[in-house]
Order: sequence, then C-alpha cells, then structure tokens
Amino acid sequence: MKTFLLGVTSLILAAAIAFAGESNSIAPSTNVAVHPRYQIAVCDWMILKRQKLGAFQLAKDIGADGVEVDMGSLGQCDTFENQLTNAVLRQQFLDKAHDLGLGIPSLVMSGFYGQSFAERPTAPRMVQDCVDLMKQMNVKIAFLPLGVKCDLTKFPELRPVIVERLKAAGKQAEAAGVVIGIETSLSAAVEVKLLDDIGSPAIKSYFNFANAIQNGRDLTAELRTLGKDRLCQIHCTDGDEAWL
Repeated sequence: MKTFLLGVTSLILAAAIAFAGESNSIAPSTNVAVHPRYQIAVCDWMILKRQKLGAFQLAKDIGADGVEVDMGSLGQCDTFENQLTNAVLRQQFLDKAHDLGLGIPSLVMSGFYGQSFAERPTAPRMVQDCVDLMKQMNVKIAFLPLGVKCDLTKFPELRPVIVERLKAAGKQAEAAGVVIGIETSLSAAVEVKLLDDIGSPAIKSYFNFANAIQNGRDLTAELRTLGKDRLCQIHCTDGDEAWL
C-alpha cells in the first residue's frame, strides 16, 4: 500500500512538501533507506535556492528529508529556464542528495503558478521537458499547479481545454512511467470529477492543505474524499490565520 507522507510548515520554510514512497523508502533519486513513515521535503524556491546546489545542505541543516526541485523560471520563454539540462550539473545535484541522505521527491513546474497552462501554446513542450528530466533524475512525481490564470473556481470556462491538455500530459507521463500531480482550487468532490474526466492513471491530485483551510472545508474529509489512489503528494501550506 502506498504510504502518504505528510509535512508541516515552519516559520523558516514558509512551505513544505510531503512525498510518498513505497515500503517507507525515500525518493527514488537516492538509495538511502529511511525508517520514519512520514517524511518532509522543502521546496527549493521557498528557501530561496531555486535550482541551487546549496538547497540540499540547507535542507539537511534544518532537518528535512528531501528537496523538491523546481524546473526553473518561465516568464515569456518557450520553456523553463532549466539549468539541469546540463548533465554535469544534474549529476552534482544527484550526488549531493545521495551524499547527504536526502531525497528528491518531485520536480516542480512552478512557472504555471503565474502562467496559463490552458493558454500557453508551448505547454506540451514544457510538460515533456519536465518528464524528460524526471527520467534523467529518476524522480517519479512532478508538480503542476493550475495557478491564478487557470483557477477553475474563477474561470470554469477553461475546464474543457484544461481537461484535454491534462489528458495529453497524462499520455506523456504514462509513456515515461511517471506521475503528474495537479493542484487546483476545487473542492475534493469536484476535483474527483475532474480526475475522472481526465481518466489517466498518471494524473493525480497534489493536495494543498491551504485550499481546504482557506475555503472553510474539512481537511480530513477532503483527504478521505480524494482517497489514497488519487493522491500522489501533499503540499502542507497554511496561512498566517491558520496553523496546522
């Protein structure tokens, strides 16, 4: 059975990522055995070290179990400004994670927080670039936020194109044997319907605690509604008004 590894926020980190593994093993990018059932990784960009090697030492210093690595900034480029296409630098990241006993639970397409996954013409290329890097780094999960421009609560008219694009992304992920986790603003019941319409085993929910908390929904009920088979990772974010 897949174990869901939850994280909590801290004042230093501002956010944390929880990652899932099989039989309590750490992220597939390393071979380091771990014993706790629950592990916490930090987002590299949230500790101000986006795609910087120093993110691993800082994660180790603060007691985290891994680092979620961003694909790089996006802006108006055709794809992410990703330094890890450089094989030498990429190996340095993998070696540093291994040496410190840390995992890389997922890669992040954080550019889609501000850019439109539905409307960017090169979005399929961006997804493929992420999937390719996942294979090169032996990372099994990617994080795709449907950010402010693809907020399905505010822009429900975008749902058809988002479903079609996520179906295509699911095929890209399935071919590589990886999973893409999406974060939405939807309630769990509505997100279940979205995942059912996408219909890909490679597209799952990357659940964010803040979504439930800030919208007054029952956090544990939301998790139960999604269920373990639809969840791939949990983003343990809260706000100033709510502690986890």
